[in-house]
Amino acid sequence: MFSAILIDRTEAGQTVAVTQIDESQLPDGDVTIDVDFSTLNFKDGLAITGRSPVVRKFPMAPGIDLAGTVRESQHPDWKAGDKVVLNGWGVGETHWGGLAQVARLKGDWLVPLPSAFTPRQAMAIGTAGYTAALCVEALVKAGVSPEQGEVLVTGATGGVGSVAVALLKKAGFTVVGSTGKASEADYLKQLGADAIIDRAELSAPGKPLQKERWAGVVDSVGSATLANACAQTRYGGAVAACGLAQGADFPATVMPFILRGVRLLGVDSVMAPKAARLTAWARLARDLDPSLLDVIATEIGLGEAIDAAADLLDGKVRGRVLVDVNR
Repeated sequence: MFSAILIDRTEAGQTVAVTQIDESQLPDGDVTIDVDFSTLNFKDGLAITGRSPVVRKFPMAPGIDLAGTVRESQHPDWKAGDKVVLNGWGVGETHWGGLAQVARLKGDWLVPLPSAFTPRQAMAIGTAGYTAALCVEALVKAGVSPEQGEVLVTGATGGVGSVAVALLKKAGFTVVGSTGKASEADYLKQLGADAIIDRAELSAPGKPLQKERWAGVVDSVGSATLANACAQTRYGGAVAACGLAQGADFPATVMPFILRGVRLLGVDSVMAPKAARLTAWARLARDLDPSLLDVIATEIGLGEAIDAAADLLDGKVRGRVLVDVNR
């Protein structure tokens, strides 16, 4: 038996509780993992609260992230004792996820835990930090360089934004963080932000083309914020879009793209191929100061994750939420 958060759906609606589960109930997979840590991401918050139909199959153990140790493996790449990390692949949506003490997964979904990090540190990074690394990789690959000017990070106090600020600063960029939490300016500057702007400057509908400012953008917000970020991006710049905290709509025009050559780069972390994942984790291992993770992450126990999910969606959480599934 092991403990897990279990989401179920009945005629009366959705139920969520920490439940004792027999290991015989685990889904199919060729690797069984003793989970050390998981996380609470925006998608997990949606799943646990039921605010959006994230869960596609019931019952479901949520948690799109985990770090732990292989107990048993029938996969050629993994053996008992290996330290591994899982991000995405529909886990927590269609396949039982990481907010549990034990997980059974497909070995093809796993990557090795970088030697630079402990399992706890890897989950302080989690999918949010791994997505931030994918965004930075996308900007660099698109040719955005520090000498071209400022880089904007929207939703800067969130999980993606926090790690993106730190990675961009380490890569030599001048970083501007956008946030609605003026009280968190010192936090963002500690991570590496050179300047802070109020998210209100970007969140309302704006003109199709605006004064050029950003050489690049990491956006986890979407909606009018993304549209305004594109409208303010300099000629030949690039915008990496990976989230929809404000909304899934994109109230923009083609003007920035056809008159300024701005590139909008969609960044998907869920189904990203293994090579991209390894590159992103290599950047994190190389460029992210592990001491910053104590600043970015707040640790909770498995039993606290249900209440924390609503706080996360309501914008009451800074940085990352790290979940010790064994307490």
